[in-house]
Amino acid sequence: MSKIKVLFVCMGNICRSPTAEGVFAKLLKDRKLEERFIIDSAGTHAYHVGEQPDLRSQKAALERDVHLAHLRARKVIMGDFEDFDYLLAMDDDNYQTLINACPETHLYKIKYFLDYAPHLSVREVPDPYYGGRFGFEKVLDLIEVASEGFLEALVIDRVVKL
Repeated sequence: MSKIKVLFVCMGNICRSPTAEGVFAKLLKDRKLEERFIIDSAGTHAYHVGEQPDLRSQKAALERDVHLAHLRARKVIMGDFEDFDYLLAMDDDNYQTLINACPETHLYKIKYFLDYAPHLSVREVPDPYYGGRFGFEKVLDLIEVASEGFLEALVIDRVVKL
């Protein structure tokens, strides 16, 4: 059985997308599904390549038993469009950047991450970088709900069997 490959994408890959990677990894581990997935995160810009996630992201995530310190920022590369089954954008700017860079044959793979949490009535995960502590908490809240919704959608679509 081939693994489901998921790439979470934000701008610099130090706040939102590594948080999504960490939260989704924990969800998969808790459900004993981690062997069925390959997950990663990347940024549309190369501002922070090689850096750990923002310390505020790490601290907020760790309070929810989500570990991010082992992650390192990287930039989206052309091969990601072919290699991953899902490229989940955190906001409009990054969604559009992905759409503009993606070969037409792979456009269907690009989605808004929060589209998997439609009851939240928001489509963008806000960038907490310039906000205070509660910005990182809000991001975690949104990402946790979207992670559950994404996994549920995969089960409904029969991509994942529980």
